[in-house]
Amino acid sequence: MKQRTKPTSSKADEHGILFTELTRTSTTTTTIKITENDEKNKLLSFDSLPDYMQDNEFIRDHYRCEWPLKHVVLSVFSVHNETLNIWTHLIGFMIFLWLTAMSLTKKAPVENLVGSFFRPESDGPSMTMMSNKTDGSDSFFPNSYLRHIPKPSILHVNEDSDVIPKWPWFVFLGGAMCCLICSSLAHLFACHSRRFYLFFWRLDYSGISLMIICSFFAPIYYAFSCHPYWRLIYLVSITGFGGLAIFTLLAPGLSSGRFRSFRANLFLTMGFSGVIPAAHAVILYWDKNPQIPVALGFEVVMGLFYAAGAGFYMSRIPERWRPGAFDIVGHSHQIFHVFVVAAALAHSGATLVIMEWRSRGLQICDG
Repeated sequence: MKQRTKPTSSKADEHGILFTELTRTSTTTTTIKITENDEKNKLLSFDSLPDYMQDNEFIRDHYRCEWPLKHVVLSVFSVHNETLNIWTHLIGFMIFLWLTAMSLTKKAPVENLVGSFFRPESDGPSMTMMSNKTDGSDSFFPNSYLRHIPKPSILHVNEDSDVIPKWPWFVFLGGAMCCLICSSLAHLFACHSRRFYLFFWRLDYSGISLMIICSFFAPIYYAFSCHPYWRLIYLVSITGFGGLAIFTLLAPGLSSGRFRSFRANLFLTMGFSGVIPAAHAVILYWDKNPQIPVALGFEVVMGLFYAAGAGFYMSRIPERWRPGAFDIVGHSHQIFHVFVVAAALAHSGATLVIMEWRSRGLQICDG
């Protein structure tokens, strides 16, 4: 009898068909996942945003909206309408971190570093001849306050300069870094969800208030070293005012765009409250030390920078003039950020001038 041979080709065909179906299913699933990720990471227009994210109607496009957290973090390196908002204050944070590191280095105190911008040194023959005749600042600005800064100046702080406490200077640096990093984090993470949006913008406003409070500590502490009661009154007042501002800004309703002007005016009021102790210090020391007008000049520049930044922030210029044209580069919030960093650096200059004045033995009080 002949034995029947079992067909093997049919089984092979079945395996082949099954493998093809599995591959097709896997490919389809992968395609769906990629499509879903693309949809999640899509940049949206202003009109497509949920209500809680609609803040500036003149920024028309390139919004991140409810992206996964991983992609939010990676978006720091991508292009959208928050990219420069993140990096302007992130770079500012790095500048103040660098100043802090230099301040902690005994061989290269930050006074030397910042002072080099005002009196650069050179070994060249032209600079040598100039130094033999007169101070470089006298040569170009004979009537400038810069000529009143005695040598050794901020550039050449002696070891004896450590007799004054430096903690108020570090309080200011810490407040500046806190404000700048909170701002960068808010602009990076607020798009993730409604909960993140409310949390990070409140963190941002608190950071601004903290920076304003900390900015007062160093100049008031050093300027009123011989007047401890006034120093205490001013520091307690601004701390209390700042704490009240932080408490007020923690209200969820104040995070919306409708209260933009209120927030800006509150910050300006906090900042310009420093006019009172500044005027008091000028009255006390105007005719006693020529460095006071120099410090005052820095503070005036700081005030102008803050006021200009607040003006751009409230008016939303230039995007108001051409909606959509400044979505990526040049809108008001980016300009506001630049002015904030410039104002903080101007305040650093004022503080260093006052520190140098006290560090040179001029801290001896009368009677």
